[in-house]
Amino acid sequence: MAGYLHLTSIDLNKGVAIFWFRRDLRLEDNTGLSAALKSGYPVLAVFIFDTEILDGLPEDDARVSFIYNKVRDLNNTLRDTSGSSMAIYYGRPAEVFEGLLKDFDVRAVYANHDYEPYARERDAAVAGLLNTRGIGFHTFKDQVIFEKDELLKEDGDPYVVYTPYMRKWKAALDADCLPEIHHAPSYQGRFLQQQFTIPDLSELGFKPSPVQVPDYELHAGLIRNYEDKRNFPAMNGTTRLGPHLRFGTVSVRQVLLKVLKEKNESLLNELIWREFFMQILWHFPNTVNESFKKKYDRIPWRNDLAEFEKWKQGETGFGLVDAGIRQLNQTGYMHNRVRMLVASFLCKHLLIDWRWGEAYFAEKLLDYELSSNVGNWQWAAGSGVDAAPYFRIFNPITQANKFDPGLEYTKQWVPEFGTDGYVDEMVDHKMARERCLKTYKAALD
Repeated sequence: MAGYLHLTSIDLNKGVAIFWFRRDLRLEDNTGLSAALKSGYPVLAVFIFDTEILDGLPEDDARVSFIYNKVRDLNNTLRDTSGSSMAIYYGRPAEVFEGLLKDFDVRAVYANHDYEPYARERDAAVAGLLNTRGIGFHTFKDQVIFEKDELLKEDGDPYVVYTPYMRKWKAALDADCLPEIHHAPSYQGRFLQQQFTIPDLSELGFKPSPVQVPDYELHAGLIRNYEDKRNFPAMNGTTRLGPHLRFGTVSVRQVLLKVLKEKNESLLNELIWREFFMQILWHFPNTVNESFKKKYDRIPWRNDLAEFEKWKQGETGFGLVDAGIRQLNQTGYMHNRVRMLVASFLCKHLLIDWRWGEAYFAEKLLDYELSSNVGNWQWAAGSGVDAAPYFRIFNPITQANKFDPGLEYTKQWVPEFGTDGYVDEMVDHKMARERCLKTYKAALD
């Protein structure tokens, strides 16, 4: 473990409360941070570049660059507004906290909930360590409106179909009124008045990425026109909120209030889909690697490596599929409508395991969210909760005609489309459809 903590004089007699930044990289409307600042102890802001997550990532991973820049921005804000700064570490969280407990008189640790399987194991290890020292580990709901067991069916089971979950979600929101916004109090005097050295990105084993995470858009016009534009990849009709919700650079509560103000049900439903998949992952963590519908694990996937490589390079011969993959490879983003087509093509036209596609998206997507990625890939394969039936197979040609009729999006990313320089279709649609139906039916009957 390499720590980047440089100490000057500290009043250890007073003790400190630690706020552990994770997927909540903001000061405003941060639930756990607000609680820490009210603890009565000077707050030491900590961020850990977790080697369990970072090991194996490419050195120019755009998400690491994004996180690093946001942490640096937070540090600059703390320095300018409160004379404090963040203590930044690189290592395994439990080992980092071992060091923190040696360097500081820690009275309490605050953080926000994280729901992914690894995060739950990580937090349990840190909580166990703190418990042996009599130190409380206080965590809070922050990245969702409803979590864990807050929305259950009448029989106490979790929802596995979206529509009744969505209705329950909206009814619960009406019953509870609007969510509380935790405005950041005055920073002066509430953070530990110390300066810490911020490591260079190179000290973490990374370098700046040429791919940038774009700012999100959530102005009134976009929200009002969301339903009309969101399915057409050539239009600028989506919010780009994904990475910002993933890493907490924006508050989901403040996003929700803007959406409610414009009364846009389509965008509200997308926020609810996000929470639906999060509660599925919470209740069914095995779905990261196993089909939710167990019988779908009987499908004899072809898993042709050469065909998988063509798919990854955007050389399938189907313009809209290839445009989506190439957009992903170059920018870390793929339009949501195109994601469904690209995923369906891999699973059903090529009969390649959804887990292969999920892993590739995990490597490339700037807005990679484990719960949504697994949920949507299993939806495309037919194996997940509330999934598309296995006989629903997107036709990549009719999808292109419907959603990119002018070929603006396709030709932006596949400029050779329609010329002799474009690759042939790697599979016949009719044959692939019949093969998929036969394969699925044999496995599932």
